[in-house]
Amino acid sequence: AAALVKSYWLQVPSVSKLLDWVVMRAFSVAKPCSMLTRSMSQLVRPPLPPYNSVADAVKKVQMAEDAWNTRDPEKVSLAYTEDCIWRNRDTFFQGREAIVRFLREKWDKETEYRLVKELFAFEGNRIAVCFQYEFKDATTGSWYRAYGNENWDFAENGQMKRRQASINNVAILEGERRFFWALGPRPSDFPGLTELEKQFGCL
Repeated sequence: AAALVKSYWLQVPSVSKLLDWVVMRAFSVAKPCSMLTRSMSQLVRPPLPPYNSVADAVKKVQMAEDAWNTRDPEKVSLAYTEDCIWRNRDTFFQGREAIVRFLREKWDKETEYRLVKELFAFEGNRIAVCFQYEFKDATTGSWYRAYGNENWDFAENGQMKRRQASINNVAILEGERRFFWALGPRPSDFPGLTELEKQFGCL
């Protein structure tokens, strides 16, 4: 019996080693769970369709505006499905990697980028948006205000699966700029497009 007990304890690690083993096992289990949680949080993008309330549709539009004003291609791309279909002006492409590549090139060229979006219409899994943004061309130093309309189609998880954007650039003088907040998301007290129209007339 004594020999059996001795043999058993030879197979048991020291207390410190045993604790190390427990911690490592816990970490190896927790790490994938944490990664999975982060992954799932990226896959679900509330508010979710169908969009039956103005509040939910407006929130979706504001989330998009805030993300685009960060000018962070990777962050912005998480709002779209892996196979999202895009038409941006006369450019057509598909997939999140293509979205990131497009946005990097866009913001390399369009500096001093400031965007304002506004809800136009919504129904079911679709939202229509009007927007304007101002930018300075990195090559020429010229200023522009872009006027655009977007049609968005959403997947069940709230990510966008199709984006169609029609946009026109209007050359402006630097003194004709209207968007002056510090680079980043538009401050909550800065007027939206409807208020700007009242201030400047027909835009």
